[in-house]
Order: sequence, then structure tokens, then C-alpha cells
Amino acid sequence: MRILIAEDDPRLLKTLLHILEANAFSADGVINGTDALTLAESGEYDGLVLDIMMPGMDGIQVLKKLRSQNITTPALFLTARTEIEQRVEGLDAGADDYLPKPFSTSELLARVRAMLRRKDNYTPDLLKMGNLVLNCSTHEVMFGSQMQKLSGKEFQVLEMMMRNPRVLITTDQFITHIWGWETSVDTSVVWVHISNLRKKLEAMDAPLKIRFVRNAGYALEDGT
Repeated sequence: MRILIAEDDPRLLKTLLHILEANAFSADGVINGTDALTLAESGEYDGLVLDIMMPGMDGIQVLKKLRSQNITTPALFLTARTEIEQRVEGLDAGADDYLPKPFSTSELLARVRAMLRRKDNYTPDLLKMGNLVLNCSTHEVMFGSQMQKLSGKEFQVLEMMMRNPRVLITTDQFITHIWGWETSVDTSVVWVHISNLRKKLEAMDAPLKIRFVRNAGYALEDGT
């Protein structure tokens, strides 16, 4: 899942990016509302974490503009302003939740997970394709009684394919969604994670395969 964070405190922004990336999210960060609006309009994000008080455009203005364009990406407001009036204003603007600063890491992650479950009404913690099950909370993939633990990036690659079964996903799409727009990651890194996933699926005797089509991409398909 890819998250956009807009926070004008550079140190807090760095901390938020670290927390999310350490918990298997892909995250991009900006320090003002104008950049937040531009990126959020791309439709590339599964969730938004917005500070209310930002230069250029505040978080409430950003969200109002997005909602006026029928962009329904779920949003969580972070702010030091805890007055009831600001909470109501943020929720009325179309926010899904409101978390005042300071906050604990565990509560932030719980609020983000709850926000993402509201994406397109509900995003399940368990993804299934046939009898293959991906647990989005534990980052484990299971087939029958067999189980394999996935690294953070392996999980994100497999999650992306299981949310788009039998659909070819290009290497550039993997890199953009998982590593971000400005990454210097080489395309070979995607191949390495795909190779590891293939080995783990084979180790469980799962009847699924990751098919590669030259110049088109990868797709998770039935192995028959």
C-alpha cells in the first residue's frame, strides 16, 4: 500500500516515512499543501496522511479540492490543534480520521490500517487467490498447511499482484508504486524479489506461477 505524507516539519516527516517504510508501506513525503495536492491528484496513493497547518495550502483545503474532483482516497489528519471545531472541520472536509500530536507509533499504525480498510469500502487483511492466502498483517503467505514469511518488499510485490490477479504489471509500475517516483533502484531489484517469491511458492507446492512476458511485465496466474 502506498501512502502520501504531507507534513511541514522536516524531522517529523522523516520519522513518519521511516515508521511506515519499516512496516512494509511505500511512502512519499512532501512539506507543503501545494505539492500534496499535485501528487494526490495522480491517483497513485492508497491513503493520505495530511498535516492541517502547512504552507501554501493547508490540509483541509487540499482535501476539499480532492473531494471536489471526486478523488476518494482515504485521508488521516495529523495536527497539534485539538479543538473540537478543527476536528469537525477536518471530518466535514472528507477526512476519515483525525490524530492529534503527539501520538504513539502503535496508534499511528493502527489508525493508518483502519483508514486503508475503508478504501473502496473495505480492504481485507487476508488476500486470496485460489487457495493461496496472503496475510497483510503478518506478511505471511500460506497454502494449505504450508507457510512462508515474506520480507517487506517481497510482501509488497506479491500484494500488488494479488490485488491485480492475472494482470500484467510492468517493472516500472512495481518500482513507482513500491519504491517511489524519485528512487534510484535498478530494475534488476524487481527481478530479484520475483525470483524469491517464485522459490517460496514452489516450496509450498502452490499451484500458482508468476508469468513473465517480455516488454509487458509480470502476472500471478493459475499454474495449470
